[in-house]
Amino acid sequence: MTNQFGGNWTRKKIEMLVEYAQAYLTIMKWHSYWRTLYFDGFAGTGFIINDKAEEPEVTIGAARRIVEIDNPKSFDGYYFVEIKPDNYEKLKSATQDAFPDKKIFVVREDCNAKLKSLAKHFNEPKEKRYYDKVLAYIDPCGMQLEWSSIESLKGIGADAWILVPTGMGVNRLLKRNGEINEAWVKRLESFLGISEEEILQFFYHDDTILTLFGEEKKKSKTEQAADKAAMLYKTRLKQVFSYVSEPMPLKNERNSTMYHLIFVSNNKAALKIADDIINKYSD
Repeated sequence: MTNQFGGNWTRKKIEMLVEYAQAYLTIMKWHSYWRTLYFDGFAGTGFIINDKAEEPEVTIGAARRIVEIDNPKSFDGYYFVEIKPDNYEKLKSATQDAFPDKKIFVVREDCNAKLKSLAKHFNEPKEKRYYDKVLAYIDPCGMQLEWSSIESLKGIGADAWILVPTGMGVNRLLKRNGEINEAWVKRLESFLGISEEEILQFFYHDDTILTLFGEEKKKSKTEQAADKAAMLYKTRLKQVFSYVSEPMPLKNERNSTMYHLIFVSNNKAALKIADDIINKYSD
């Protein structure tokens, strides 16, 4: 009944999300006229297994942890998106079926489509929409998230934690010599929202080397490409949200950066809370 455990950073990001959600709901308790929605775009099954340990360990996943919060209050609604059929059924059992008294929706669709639907709902006139504020958790395992989906959230009352696959995704697709196959270029363009030319200019530089036939130009990938990808993504996010945190690197047991976690909001006080949590959990 579980997703696979990625590493200690898996637990860390869940704890950060839950801590922020509790602070968020504490504030919302004093603004009961706002109806709050929790949105999880890659919700998994509700549980995560670490089968690398001597004895398999099960961690309660973000979806289940968030639904379990009752103090200081619950969210007014929950919207979970999971495209994989088996995961969808297990997630529904762990959330909607387990908490029948809460307004929980579990859908088996593509996150990009549902993010755009979410944005459309929040861009409706106030009298036509049900929810007023949303806390979103966007946690893809790869580069499934399209930049156009993030861009659609501009101007709405959203706070979001976004897991960016800088090491697991972007860095792996950037070949050292700059000769990236067409399919990977399209994936990078869709994920970053910039052109192939801009990608090459940002992540590569030309070196001059001497050969038997004279000087030749050779493309070389920048050092620390994962960290550069994080800063690029932060810059892009600033075009959508008023406040964006510093990217927090999440590393595996070999100290390699796998992802960066970034918080975004249109509320300055929200960023202050998120920054305090990031500082608490940073290595």
